[in-house]
Amino acid sequence: MNVWWELLDLIFPPKCPFCGELLGKGEVLCPDCGRTLPWLTGAEGETPVELTAGCVSALRYQDKVRSAIHGYKFSGRSARSGSFGLFIAQAVSDRGLAADLVSWPSLSPGRLRRRGYDQAELLAREVGRLLGLPVFRTLDKRDRPAQSGLEGTAQRRANLLGAYAPVTPERFAGKTVLLVDDVVTSGATLAECAKTLRLAGAGEVLCATLAKAGK
Repeated sequence: MNVWWELLDLIFPPKCPFCGELLGKGEVLCPDCGRTLPWLTGAEGETPVELTAGCVSALRYQDKVRSAIHGYKFSGRSARSGSFGLFIAQAVSDRGLAADLVSWPSLSPGRLRRRGYDQAELLAREVGRLLGLPVFRTLDKRDRPAQSGLEGTAQRRANLLGAYAPVTPERFAGKTVLLVDDVVTSGATLAECAKTLRLAGAGEVLCATLAKAGK
């Protein structure tokens, strides 16, 4: 198996997900990005989200980080989930957060068909693998307009009302759920997911994202 991976690396050498520079063996991002990206530590990487214990994020959503996430979500760069998931898992570990399982705010069926993959699911599965936690779908989403096209928290909240439905709630009843997503902006999506999960019997809800928008 290692031979196959080495062959793939020769044909498609790994590149930094933020700048495209070729990476050395074992690297997940280039040294320059490692030094200069807007990493978040301590309280600056934490966002209050209603009905949750808060959201932790690895990076600020700006410049190269924004471009890299756009490529990941909208240009088929799904392989970036490996390095992105590592950064999210590190943010969770650094703060000593503990959960029973990992899940994600699912894409609606229409959005999933158009995109071809659920970017948050890929991140969640990588985070679960790294943290040694089970990962499964806890939420289904109805088709709604994209949150990115809406302005202000009020519009985002209104768009999400009733958007999610619990899946097999007996699997997460009384348990602490870690919700993983790519970006937290107003926190409206994560709050609506947390409300749905807690009404269905979940215990505590934690959140973690690759990036945090705003201050």
